[in-house]
Amino acid sequence: MKNNNPNNISRTQELAVEPIGKLLLKYSIPAVIGTVVMSIYNIIDSMVIGHAIDDPNVVAGIAVTFPVMNLATALGMLIGAGSATRISIVLGQKDHKRAELILGNSVVLTVLIGLMYMGAFALFLDPILVLFGASPNSLPYAHEFLMWILPGMVLINLTFSYNNVMRASGYPRKAMYTNLIGAGLNVILAPLFLFVFGWGIKGAAIATDISMLVTAIFVIGHFFRKDSDLRFVRGTFRLQWPVVRSIVYIGMAPFLINVAGSVINAIINNTLLKYGGDDAIAAVVVFNRFVTIFVMTVIGVCQGMQPILGYNYGAGNMTRLFRTLRMAATVGVIVTTVGCVIGALFPSAIARMFMQDASQIECAVNCLRITTLTFWMVGFQIVATNFFQSLGMAGKAVFLSLTRQIIFMIPMLFILPPLLGLDGVWGAFPVADFLSVVVSAVMLQIQVKKIRAGAK
Repeated sequence: MKNNNPNNISRTQELAVEPIGKLLLKYSIPAVIGTVVMSIYNIIDSMVIGHAIDDPNVVAGIAVTFPVMNLATALGMLIGAGSATRISIVLGQKDHKRAELILGNSVVLTVLIGLMYMGAFALFLDPILVLFGASPNSLPYAHEFLMWILPGMVLINLTFSYNNVMRASGYPRKAMYTNLIGAGLNVILAPLFLFVFGWGIKGAAIATDISMLVTAIFVIGHFFRKDSDLRFVRGTFRLQWPVVRSIVYIGMAPFLINVAGSVINAIINNTLLKYGGDDAIAAVVVFNRFVTIFVMTVIGVCQGMQPILGYNYGAGNMTRLFRTLRMAATVGVIVTTVGCVIGALFPSAIARMFMQDASQIECAVNCLRITTLTFWMVGFQIVATNFFQSLGMAGKAVFLSLTRQIIFMIPMLFILPPLLGLDGVWGAFPVADFLSVVVSAVMLQIQVKKIRAGAK
């Protein structure tokens, strides 16, 4: 295996010896850039569509596509996040052959699952969209957008998933380039297809499809290169149940996070339709797109944290493990605090970036002011959940991921709106955030004590 490191330290071995602050910067900065840039895909689509098509219903139409796309993303992350975490752990145990076996099995699983959900969504698209809150006014836009973007969903899964594996195997900067290539193409193609070619909402979907095709080729091609530390090897593509089970077990946490997100989005959209109509559904697009920038930044930090945690946990180095956790949690809280302040101070400016209709803007402003009240705490909860996932503790990661979206959010949506109307829907967000952070803090403290006791 080729090694270009002048100190004769491999890309994975540096996870055990380099200073934690330096490592977290090295792995997190490219990851943050990559995840934020990837989130720009959806932000650009929403902004361009909202201003290119002179119909307020188009924003609501885009909103009801989010849960369906989250389901597709969940199925991709089931394999991609699970394989990345498992690869980090086995590399820490110096088992390179098993890492290659996991890589080969995971790409086969991703393609198989992608083809299955594409077929299912294509057959039952309209009933699914109605279930997720589409009204007669927004359904045509939602249907058109999803029918054109469905072929690209498998490519999206491949890109997202193997970007994580690329980073976990020692190539954080190259993983960033993958995302930059795709986002750059989308920035050019989406406005071109909508404003110049006049293709309407399908133009945004086609732009995303083309961008993802290019990035998927780039990221998969990396693992065929002979100079890559981890690459595809003949004989690793045949599915083996123990490998599949280990991937799915760890990947279950991000999978359920996204599934829970889809379920809660369906409930939110239907509750908004009842208490605020299509304007309220359009307003939640603004909230989702705004907070995505900050959430994806924290997730980028967690992606940078993951290989450091996984490798040192596998190697039994708990001092480095906890130091990484403290740094990542601090950064996470700082990031979401910035988002909370911006959302509170500039809600009108944010809303006008995505929509033109005055009543929708007014609704979005009220939404942002209430929903971001406790958003500053969310960074800690994201890091805590990813800590458990990075150590292979899927059950605890799954539970934490469900606290906000299912355990607390759903009851709040049934309790608060009948008392406060539309403000009650918005109020469910900060209440669920606060309660989930409390639970995360308690569970994390208990786990840290257990690990320290076991290390003695």
